[in-house]
Amino acid sequence: MVETQGYGCEEHKVITDDGYILSLQRIPKGISGKATTKPPVLLQHGLLMDGITWLLNPPDQSLAFILADDGYDVWIANTRGTNYSQGHTSLSPQDPAYWEWSWDELVDFDLPATLKYVHDQTGQKLHYVGHSLGTLIAFAAISENKLVDMLRSAALLSPIAYLGQLRSPLAKSASENFIAEGLYWLGIHEFDPRGKDVVKLLEKICKDPGNNCSDLMSSFTGPNCCVNSSRTDIFLEHEPQATATKNMVHIAQMTRKGTIEKFDYGSDEENNKHYGQPTPPQYIMANIPNNIPLFLAYGGADYLSDVNDVKTLLDKLQDHDPDKLVVQYIEDYAHADFVFGINAKEVVYNPIMAFFKLN
Repeated sequence: MVETQGYGCEEHKVITDDGYILSLQRIPKGISGKATTKPPVLLQHGLLMDGITWLLNPPDQSLAFILADDGYDVWIANTRGTNYSQGHTSLSPQDPAYWEWSWDELVDFDLPATLKYVHDQTGQKLHYVGHSLGTLIAFAAISENKLVDMLRSAALLSPIAYLGQLRSPLAKSASENFIAEGLYWLGIHEFDPRGKDVVKLLEKICKDPGNNCSDLMSSFTGPNCCVNSSRTDIFLEHEPQATATKNMVHIAQMTRKGTIEKFDYGSDEENNKHYGQPTPPQYIMANIPNNIPLFLAYGGADYLSDVNDVKTLLDKLQDHDPDKLVVQYIEDYAHADFVFGINAKEVVYNPIMAFFKLN
């Protein structure tokens, strides 16, 4: 997709400490072909997506191309289990063990491996841009003081640390009815949104009174104001992507509990086995270093990164150095507008680049 738009693209492979082989795409130059003059930027997609997120719109609307044209060295991450990151040193996606992970493993393995690789390849600290799940894993990692010495700044779009106030009727219904848990205990370890098991469950949820599935995307994300609808067919060629059922279970736990903590194994005994304590350890948002430059952009119409959950997060960041925290609220934006909005360049991406220049 990069090369068809006239940009150069390099393919890189990263191996995590637990054996997953991740693919990274690099756009080393803008369309003009001039060498990059600015630091590297790593783009991390959200849940049920992959790196193509950042490339789906035309080049003047897609963040990856906009950054490359502005002189940045752009790197695009693809989480384990997505189309371009299905390799493993000893497992295949057909093995249930391949899917035995939640976003804790993205915090512990994928994000550190990817960041370190870009840092080592370029010899520079990098800027990070995450959307949705890409923000959650960054908050968790930074709160544990991982990666901080490799980061210049982090721009977090539709920031998710808390999900207790989530407004998506479909996501709420799925978590309250333990839908992902049901799949997991049935032995379905790969959560494939296009697979028959998930489609069957969606049909069931859609029959619940109060769940309107006529516009599936909006039922999850909120009513997106500005998504480029002419790209829907291209979007559906590539997305949505599979993830681990255990990852969906972890997210459902966050929704029910309103906390940000490690995966709950469901019993004191199992949690003790994994954590040495009967309850899962919390990720403490107040432990995020006060001097790390953060740019947070959230939308008034977002059903997943709800305004009240973002307020809870901002309360935890109240001691953050005010010179190092930029918060942008966009009244009519929902979850997908931040990555697919036709006006996202003016509304979000230009402010991000201005923020990068300061850091």
